[in-house]
Amino acid sequence: MDRIVSVGILGGGLAGLALASLLAERGHRVTVYERDRAGGKLRRETVGGLVFDTGPSLFTFPGVWERYLQQLGEADPLQLQPFPGGLGIHHTPFGPVPLPVPLEHPLYASWEKYRAKVQPLAPHIVSLLTTPPRLTDPVFLRASQALFKVIGPHPTAESWIRAQNFPPTLAHAIRTHALNAGLSPTDAPALYALIPALVGAEVYRPALGMGALLDALLGFAAGRGVDVREGVEVMRVEGSTLALSSGEVVQHDLLISAIDPHRLAKLRGLPATSPVSKRTVSGVAIYAALPEPSSLPATSIIPPSNFQTFRAAMRAGALPPDTLALVHADGRKLAVLLTAPATARPLGPEHPWIRAQIQRVEQTLKVPGLLASANESLALTPEHYAAGGHPGGAIYGAALPFWRGGPLHPQPYRVGPKLWQVGTGVHPGGGIPAILGGALMVDRLLSRA
Repeated sequence: MDRIVSVGILGGGLAGLALASLLAERGHRVTVYERDRAGGKLRRETVGGLVFDTGPSLFTFPGVWERYLQQLGEADPLQLQPFPGGLGIHHTPFGPVPLPVPLEHPLYASWEKYRAKVQPLAPHIVSLLTTPPRLTDPVFLRASQALFKVIGPHPTAESWIRAQNFPPTLAHAIRTHALNAGLSPTDAPALYALIPALVGAEVYRPALGMGALLDALLGFAAGRGVDVREGVEVMRVEGSTLALSSGEVVQHDLLISAIDPHRLAKLRGLPATSPVSKRTVSGVAIYAALPEPSSLPATSIIPPSNFQTFRAAMRAGALPPDTLALVHADGRKLAVLLTAPATARPLGPEHPWIRAQIQRVEQTLKVPGLLASANESLALTPEHYAAGGHPGGAIYGAALPFWRGGPLHPQPYRVGPKLWQVGTGVHPGGGIPAILGGALMVDRLLSRA
């Protein structure tokens, strides 16, 4: 793709915006079409006079961000700061444990053994997250070989964890991170069992909050002449022609979809079925403005008590007895994120299951009535995420088999002569590294097309 072309990007989430700047940097004319507000799941909401950043809450593997900035020739505007407590305190059924495990903790020796086992992959993780999975690429081959040396014959997170004979508390905490892919440990690639050791204490947040990432991406795009059209929905895709909600019909030389593949299929007039059992998880996010600053740690994690029960419920579209809860506390700001099945349920704070999960969180953290004391709160439910185009509100798209997940994914980045895809629906795994890494991959593949 050497000549200057007109590129239309469907979806102004982080993936669409990140790729838009990379392509504009190469001299292409880029237009981004976003049906709502730019940023996708990352947006700002005001609750009780306090501004909350929704969506990704932690910034890990900053080397991916650095590689993205290098590609653009930009300085880092984010002022990344270490996030207190790293990955947080994991309140497992066997007892609490912070990750990374501190020196004085009884599980420190087990943590160090785990970290040493994973350490050979550390120098390759950024390459693994940013290099297209091509067997002809020596960088990818070195990185994937390093991964296979660590995981051995254990393809899933669950099988790898079982083989290590970790103490139950540490094993349960590590299993929680399989959900970085929106999957249970039984279904997630083994890489997700390695993430706590690879991340360690290298957890960050921009000085001005996660919304600063959105500001940066929008600024990069504006500086390169990208036209970001908010409030403009794509209604139909025919070849490289788009029919818009405004009534316009526009033609581009190349289209790139940064929306869910099932939604794209519908726009193309193709059959698109997505049963609940084939989806990743959704969530309920509750943002609360407290009357007084909380004494809670920055991050607390309450995993499901039984991952097999949790998995069965998610596959059936049922509400599990207990679920994964992430609690982020920052002064008077409190965010409680609950994992839910991707069924587009309107699970508001008054729903009995939500009340039961909140009670479990408050009992575990020994803060009874914490959310009830809030001056104001806002809940984003699976119904909200489904409105963004993800079937049932599935945050990470389709639930792919483990061999199609992670950095070794044989995914269809190119789905037609003039149609490509980017984003978490194509590059499995959640979080900022997967989003930025996927954009870098598609940019590289397009430059060679």
